[in-house]
Amino acid sequence: MNSKLPTFLEMFSQLIEVSSISSLSYKNDISNRPIIELLSGWFESIGFQVEVQKVPHTNNKFNMLAKSGIGSGGLLLTGHTDTVPFDEGRWHRNPFKLEEVDNKLYGLGSADMKGFFAFILDSLRDIKLDQLKKPIYILATADEEISMAGARFFSKTTTIRPEFCIIGEPTSLKPIRAHKGYIANTIRVIGKSGHSSDPEKGVNAIEIMNLVIDKILHLRNFLKEKYNNDHFLISYPTLNLGSINGGDSCNRICACCEMNMDIRPLPGMALKDLHNLMEESLNDIKRKWPNSIQIIPLIEDIPGYESPGDSTVIKFIEKSLGHKAEAVNYCTEAPFLQEICPTIVLGPGSIEQAHQPDEYIETKFIEPTRDILKSTIHSFCLSSHIN
Repeated sequence: MNSKLPTFLEMFSQLIEVSSISSLSYKNDISNRPIIELLSGWFESIGFQVEVQKVPHTNNKFNMLAKSGIGSGGLLLTGHTDTVPFDEGRWHRNPFKLEEVDNKLYGLGSADMKGFFAFILDSLRDIKLDQLKKPIYILATADEEISMAGARFFSKTTTIRPEFCIIGEPTSLKPIRAHKGYIANTIRVIGKSGHSSDPEKGVNAIEIMNLVIDKILHLRNFLKEKYNNDHFLISYPTLNLGSINGGDSCNRICACCEMNMDIRPLPGMALKDLHNLMEESLNDIKRKWPNSIQIIPLIEDIPGYESPGDSTVIKFIEKSLGHKAEAVNYCTEAPFLQEICPTIVLGPGSIEQAHQPDEYIETKFIEPTRDILKSTIHSFCLSSHIN
C-alpha cells in the first residue's frame, strides 16, 4: 500500500477546503490553481508525471494531466475541479469544511465533483505502477460549470489517445452513455421609446416580443414533432423560455425587451442548423421591423453526446456494474472528451445533490467506487486484454 498519500477522508477534506468557484460574475470567479497544485503534489508523490496546462480565455485557470505508464491505449479518468457558487443563507453548515453526519459527507463539491479525485487517488494505493502494461491518465479540468473551457481546450490540444475515458460526475454509479446538448441565447428586441399617450410615435418592444414568443413556441412544437430519441426519458429536444425583462415605466413605450431561453438538443443534431431554424422562424418579424431583433449567445454551444451502446468498453462497464447504460438530460464534458476516445459518465453520488445547499455524498458509495475503479484500472492498464 502506498503510504505517501493522506487517508481518503483527509484528501477529501482538503479538496473541499480549497475554494474553486466558477461564476459568470468576474468578481465571484476564482482561479482553480490552488486545487491543481494540491492534486499535482499528490500525484507526483506516488510517481505520476504531471503536466499543468493554462487554459486560455479564462480567469487564470488550469488543467492538470497526470500520467503513469508508457505505450499506447490505456485509461483516462477525469473530472472538473470547479464548483458552482453557494447560497450562503441556505447552507446549514460551512460549505468549505467536510462534515460526516449520518453516513453523509457534506461539503461544496463533495458530489459535484471534487471528491472524485479522492476516490481516484485512494484506488491507486494498491496499484503497482511499475507493472502497468498500458498508461493510466488522470485529467483535472477547469471551468466546467460555466464554459467547459478546460475540456474544450484539452480535446483540441492533447496528443493522448486512450482506449477509454470515465468522467466521474455523480451518476449514483449508474453508467451514462448519452446526454443532450445545451444552447442558451438572449433574444433582444429594440423598439423606440415615447410617451404612452401617443403609441403611434413609438415602437413597443414588448409587443414585438409577444410576436417573437409566438414564433419560438411554434419552433418548439416543430422540434418536438420532428426529432426523437427513445433512449431518453424526455425523448425530444426541449426549448424553455427562462426569463424576460423589458421596459421601465408604465407611462413610457418600451424601447427594449430581452428574453433568455435555452434548447437542449439530442445527440447528432447539428447545432448550426438549430441556430438557422431560430433565425428563420423570426424572418417575418425582422422584415416588418428591420434591425429590431438580435439573437445573442449566452455561452458557447455544447453539443449532445452519445457513445455507441454496442462498444466493447460500454459492455465492459455494464457487465462490471450489472446495469445497462442510460441517457440523461443534463450536460457534461463528455462530447469534448469523446473526440479523444470512447467516453462514459460514471461516478459516485447523486446528481440530485448537484448545485444544492448542504450538498453531500453518501458514504455507501465509497467501497463500490473503489471496486469499480480498481477493476477498470486492472483491466485496461494491467491486463493484456479487457476481461
